[in-house]
Amino acid sequence: MSTPQAPDEHPDVILCPDGPMLLRGEHVIEDEDGNEHRTTRPVSAVCRCGGSGIKPWCDGTHKRVRKSPRR
Repeated sequence: MSTPQAPDEHPDVILCPDGPMLLRGEHVIEDEDGNEHRTTRPVSAVCRCGGSGIKPWCDGTHKRVRKSPRR
């Protein structure tokens, strides 16, 4: 059984190299226009490349606009 997260604790945040920011748990994300979006999944991917067609969420565009080659 998992322990509920205390309100003052930060949920897990994972920065994927050349990819999105993954958020685990419930969050409210503010987009560039100031609109708030509530996460509805156990893990949500937030765009970091700026090219997503469904901002603030990642749509995989970073794979096409990647600046550094992946090894």
